[in-house]
Amino acid sequence: MIPLALYIHIPWCAKKCPYCDFNSHPARGQIPEADYVQALLRDLDFELAQAPEARPLTSIFFGGGTPSLFSGAGIGAILDGVAQRLAFAPGIEITLEANPGTAEAQRFRDYRAAGVNRLSMGVQSLNDRHLKALGRIHGADEARAAVAMARDAGFDNLNLDLMFALPEQTLAEAEADLRGLLALAPEHVSYYHLTLEPNTEFAARPPTLPDSDLAYEMLERGQALIEAAGYAQYETSAYARPGRRAAHNLNYWRFGDYLGIGAGAHGKRTLDGRVLRRARHKHPKTFMETAGSAAGVQEQRAVDGAELAFEYVLNSLRLHEGFALADFRARTGLADTALEPALGRMLSKGLLERDGEVIRPTVLGRNHLNTLQMEFLPS
Repeated sequence: MIPLALYIHIPWCAKKCPYCDFNSHPARGQIPEADYVQALLRDLDFELAQAPEARPLTSIFFGGGTPSLFSGAGIGAILDGVAQRLAFAPGIEITLEANPGTAEAQRFRDYRAAGVNRLSMGVQSLNDRHLKALGRIHGADEARAAVAMARDAGFDNLNLDLMFALPEQTLAEAEADLRGLLALAPEHVSYYHLTLEPNTEFAARPPTLPDSDLAYEMLERGQALIEAAGYAQYETSAYARPGRRAAHNLNYWRFGDYLGIGAGAHGKRTLDGRVLRRARHKHPKTFMETAGSAAGVQEQRAVDGAELAFEYVLNSLRLHEGFALADFRARTGLADTALEPALGRMLSKGLLERDGEVIRPTVLGRNHLNTLQMEFLPS
């Protein structure tokens, strides 16, 4: 059975960061929390009306935007509504993204009481100069305080995001950031290269960034520091202590199914042997007005053939463990031959290795992941 997860998008943020290309909208005045909660549940009802779902949820992820702008009561109402409609698998992982600049001790306690058992915080840097350059609303001390609040609230599963190759960042500063983050002892670390995404403020007015050689040195040094601290890298940007890999993200990378509700949310379901993708309207007002009806779906398409094979490897090759051919067949309904001739080329060039039924990227392949993935792009 293909696992099923749920993604819930909270679109508002306190301030749009200049590097952010996510569907986020600066909050102006009071957020319509109660109305949005009801819209989310109408959206879920519509999704389930298209095809009832017997599978239990293996994970739930509140992303944004800044979900920590919502009250504990609001998050609890969403989770209660979901639980009335879908079964939860034993040990379900329920993650909420939080901005250190909106952290409140009571709110963290309320999230924990509502059922959230994992927090993901966008620390990004522990250098106030770099945080200002990134447009973040928090400082380094606030980030450390937010982690302490999360621990005091009972969270024992914490992911911290950190970026490197920041504007005018030196290697020493990148190392200091990472050492400071590791001193906070999170269970999971996401270590990202800052990139200039289209349609962002940074893309329109690019800051001065470290060159590619320095950025690669930051990456290599960072990987060594993280692994020396007891974390295992299992995906391109993800490192975890034993037993703390992100279940929700693993489901994406293993090409599992997921429902997506909320403004701009994307979902993937395998129904009657076909992979269907749906996306909701991005603007919060439009989403709330149309949620619960077909008008709320902005895009829907079936994925098949060569495109389906490409989507599978695009995700699975991010994992160091790679994928089993049996899983490829089960998740896509395609024969192994759908991966040829790219699979043969990449094996011969040493970017992939094969161990029986398992295909995984080599160190060389991981270092040239974009090149490796693009080889499977349909012509």
